[in-house]
Amino acid sequence: QVQLVESGGGLVQPGGSLRLSCAASGSIFSINTMGWYRQAPGKQRELVANIPSGGSAAYADSVKGRFTISGDNAKNTVYLQMNSLKPEDTAVYYCTAAITLTDGYEYYYWGQGTQVTVSS
Repeated sequence: QVQLVESGGGLVQPGGSLRLSCAASGSIFSINTMGWYRQAPGKQRELVANIPSGGSAAYADSVKGRFTISGDNAKNTVYLQMNSLKPEDTAVYYCTAAITLTDGYEYYYWGQGTQVTVSS
């Protein structure tokens, strides 16, 4: 009923930048929260940032000051601007969304993941 399609991952050198995008489509009544998680090899999945509709963004301490999450309500899209990237930012990044569908219920969705590799 809902798809989250991510784009923007890739290989970047330390200190570089990438912007991830995630577009939601389907039987959407409202998007309540969108965000990004990441999972590095051998590590647990962790929250990177999220932003509730009409609210303030929240960030993991490890990315504060370097990453910025933003949303475009008209496009049902969330972005993650990542600057000053470090090798430890290497991970698969997953988009997430809490969405109220046209049936009136809220559901939680995950994207398929996009690889971000920071290496020289």
